[in-house]
Amino acid sequence: MTQISTVEARDQFSTVINRAAFGKERVVLTRRGKEIAAVVPMEDVRILEELKDHPDLADTRSALAEAKKKRTVPRKKLKTYVYPPLFR
Repeated sequence: MTQISTVEARDQFSTVINRAAFGKERVVLTRRGKEIAAVVPMEDVRILEELKDHPDLADTRSALAEAKKKRTVPRKKLKTYVYPPLFR
């Protein structure tokens, strides 16, 4: 990932945006040497949003263990775990 200071980013705003949008490059913005933000392609944002909504692996395992004990799984729950939104 490319790092650029916020001062440079301000001076080259359109270049930074174009690198992310069209070059699919992730650009990390720094201030006084510390990473503070990033400019990323929209595809990355969409993936992160879907991952945020995806059930946690621990939740999935506990639901499957519970289902194994009860020998039943509600269809809606099963569909969520077998076909998470990311892969639909």
